[in-house]
Amino acid sequence: MQFGYFPVPNAEDYAQLLRQVRYAEEGGLDFVGIQDHPYQRRFLDTWTLITALAVQTERLRYFPNVANLALRRPAMLAKSVASLDVITGGRIELGLGAGYFWDGIVAMGGPRRGPGEAVDAVEEAIHICRRMWEGSPGARFEGEHYQLRGANPGPMPAHPVAIYLGAIGPRMLGLTGSLCDGWVPSSPYVPPDQLMESHRRIDEAAEAAGRDPGSIRRIYNLMGSITDGKRGDYLEGPVDYWVNELTSLVMDKRMDTLLFAPGTSDDKQLRLFVEEVVPGVKAGVGVEPG
Repeated sequence: MQFGYFPVPNAEDYAQLLRQVRYAEEGGLDFVGIQDHPYQRRFLDTWTLITALAVQTERLRYFPNVANLALRRPAMLAKSVASLDVITGGRIELGLGAGYFWDGIVAMGGPRRGPGEAVDAVEEAIHICRRMWEGSPGARFEGEHYQLRGANPGPMPAHPVAIYLGAIGPRMLGLTGSLCDGWVPSSPYVPPDQLMESHRRIDEAAEAAGRDPGSIRRIYNLMGSITDGKRGDYLEGPVDYWVNELTSLVMDKRMDTLLFAPGTSDDKQLRLFVEEVVPGVKAGVGVEPG
């Protein structure tokens, strides 16, 4: 069981983001995930921000949550991941998504893909990233969307980089089980009552591919607010409510990595999560604090 922070990458909040991420590291969190929406003018570029934060921390692991594949070609994405993994001593993973807000993608020169095409492109990208991280010279791959034509990979990552898939539909869940190292849904899009069915699809695909379903990390982006007492929609409530809900996600819904995405950038939200919610969840599942 691990915990992390999923902040909004607003450019005007960079100083606060850096302070919060340093606090998250001091408080014992494990991950930072950064959303990737390059067409959002208020947002910093995801890879630039991850690089800036990662080199100013020592222990936290980072990943794009999830990378906008339609605007980031996979061979170069793999090169970026490997480079930053070397620089940080093995603290970078890769989250991948099929694409979102196609009008914004097209406005920046990217393709407009239908649902089937988008999933096909993700599958090709997974294979290309793996080839790039294997290090064999003259790497080749021939796909409909992406190709490698004698590429010479390097540098090699400092550790075996995990690929986490932002998946909702059946085909993406199948790719998660057959090819990837983790699944990363968000609470508004895959609510708790849908988690077990998604796990089933991932597990079946993993078993069909001869893989251990238990080796696949289950990450959940928790979008909500910790209140002073008032209960609202899911993940809108006080600390004890959050502790109970997150304990259930771990014990009953098989989620092993929980990333907090607060509704505001207020420092108090992260402080409550780190100092009260996380210790409460650890106690609830029988894990020693620290």
